Amino acid sequence: MRINAKDFWSGILLLTLAGVGLWLNLDHTLGSARRMGPGYMPMMTFWVLLGLGAIVLGISFFSGQDSLERWAKLDFVTLFVGIGVTLGAYPIIAAVPALTNNWYPLGIALMLGLGVMAVSPGWRKLALVLAGMTVFGILLDQGGLMLALAALIVVAAFADPTHRPLGVLGCIVFLLVLCWWVFIYELDIRVNVWPVF
Repeated sequence: MRINAKDFWSGILLLTLAGVGLWLNLDHTLGSARRMGPGYMPMMTFWVLLGLGAIVLGISFFSGQDSLERWAKLDFVTLFVGIGVTLGAYPIIAAVPALTNNWYPLGIALMLGLGVMAVSPGWRKLALVLAGMTVFGILLDQGGLMLALAALIVVAAFADPTHRPLGVLGCIVFLLVLCWWVFIYELDIRVNVWPVF
């Protein structure tokens, strides 16, 4: 039996993240499906992640050999420098008085670290997708759902150089309408839709 190393380690990573997430979620009130508590949705998400991790791990034993690619020196350097930049920038940014009462210092520090990681071609796609999610988190409170979602899509689109601007614009318009309809109109989630100044 030849194990698919990529799927094997991906499954292990997903199972580990789900296990840590479920453990960290133990302190939150779950509630019920009708009256969800703050821990209900994360718990469901982590259970789905656990299931996906088990599926990916199971598939790795039957999908044939696919070895991991060798890391270049630049991959190691940008990974550790990016982590260092994030850990070093966080306390400096958190010392700014205007940023002490929210998550902005962490988001900005993560953006700097992910920017360093994006220098390496081996990390570029992952770093830009994660940077897009970080931009979404930074912009959601003051920038509103529409601006945060548009910024997420634009930043994440840079992960694949084959994206065409018209396709990215179409994706932005479609997802803005879909997210407004699902989250604002149907679910009535209380979040700023437009920027608040």
